[in-house]
Amino acid sequence: MNISKVAKATGLTAKTIRYYESIGLITAPVRSDNGYRSYSDGALRELRFVKRARETGFNLEECQELLALYRDEHRTSAQVKKLAQEKIVDLRTRIAGLQAMLASLEEVVGCCHGDASPECPILDELERG
Repeated sequence: MNISKVAKATGLTAKTIRYYESIGLITAPVRSDNGYRSYSDGALRELRFVKRARETGFNLEECQELLALYRDEHRTSAQVKKLAQEKIVDLRTRIAGLQAMLASLEEVVGCCHGDASPECPILDELERG
């Protein structure tokens, strides 16, 4: 399967697929006589796997770990669960940080009159940093 078909089948762009190949996330596909990449069904499954992992919040390094486990017939579900649990902790920490930013911004926006005056508590707060 060529890269454009794989891109369509996975929902990834050809540029992203080439990038994943360049960083070693996926195995480089075989090249046909005309030099075009030819992807196997296994590569297609792995690309779909990575896309879903990314949508779930895993970064590329974590995707590399997950792919290694996916490929390993001797893996344990405990290994996979540990990575997923670590991601949950990471996401909760990031969510808490975003909620704090939101609360701070809502507070300062609430102090701004939003009128024709040049006085602006939002800018003042950002200046205080």
